[in-house]
Amino acid sequence: MQSLSTIIATFNGQIAALEKQVTACFGRTRDAEIYLSQPGLGQILAARVLGEFGDDPERYASARARKNYAVTSPITQQSGKKKVVLARFIRNDRLADPLHRQAFCALSASPGARAYYDQLRAQHQPPRRIAAAVKPAGRHLARQPEKPNPLRRAHRLETSGE
Repeated sequence: MQSLSTIIATFNGQIAALEKQVTACFGRTRDAEIYLSQPGLGQILAARVLGEFGDDPERYASARARKNYAVTSPITQQSGKKKVVLARFIRNDRLADPLHRQAFCALSASPGARAYYDQLRAQHQPPRRIAAAVKPAGRHLARQPEKPNPLRRAHRLETSGE
């Protein structure tokens, strides 16, 4: 029993050291303020989401493309008068897990997310649909900071021609 407690204490020390490293490195990224401004995302979850989405600002053409990559946008099938909206089941679990955690942490951190969730519940939406709607993968993370970052490629190209 004592050996197990020693191993657990060692693991806890290693986890704390890794958390400090992730926090220090994530704070130096150019998009850290965007990710941390999202309700429900702390340092560790934001670093996980950034690691899966990548830091290339040109990678996703739109918020819809980001939602498709995160597998939070529904599949719509339409044939004639029949229209069916389905959830996506095949997904990137390394990205879906932190987004799922963010969505439900946002319910307590953001009054707006909580009001939207309660509105969907009042409409008797299925829980899977509510969870997909609350996840802000494409809706918020695709926004740009108010001041253009001088390290972004598009900004450098605009100023280099002057």
